[in-house]
Amino acid sequence: MTTLYRDAITDLERVFERLDDAEVDCAVRKIAAAKRIALYGVGREGLQIKGLCMRLFHLGCRAAMVGDMTTPPIGQGDLLIVSAGPGFFATVEALMGVAKAAGAEILLITAQPDGRCARAADLVLTLPAQTMANDHGAATSVLPMGSLYEGAQFVLFEVMILKLRTYLDISPEAMRANHTNLE
Repeated sequence: MTTLYRDAITDLERVFERLDDAEVDCAVRKIAAAKRIALYGVGREGLQIKGLCMRLFHLGCRAAMVGDMTTPPIGQGDLLIVSAGPGFFATVEALMGVAKAAGAEILLITAQPDGRCARAADLVLTLPAQTMANDHGAATSVLPMGSLYEGAQFVLFEVMILKLRTYLDISPEAMRANHTNLE
């Protein structure tokens, strides 16, 4: 393995050494309890959130991406999952306000738990990784800009799905049965 791959994997390993697994378990329980789940993220964070949405659907959850034509309204008993790695995005804050006014709960995934969006969230899951908000200086990752956060999101979300699968007692076969056959 070349040095760049090893360095990237080491950077990811350091993120997960600092991750609070109790926060992950709280997020898993919050997701499991939701009637409906809407998800949103911007840019590359949004791509990772879309992957989480797809896996939630595979688990049999009623999950949809904000902005899709088929996203239902959310309200009491529902959950909005949003990502704001640097702690604030105006669109995330605005959607959080709409969800809160409708009675939905909010799960925020962020690297900046003291950021502006965290104040409006019901639950904050801190993913302690470099984002574009802190990609300067001596302690930066070998990965550019916010890539460490986004790569860590992929791993985190897949582990959350494994935890949810166990928590909800969903078999791998049941998940596979929910996968599209229109590929």
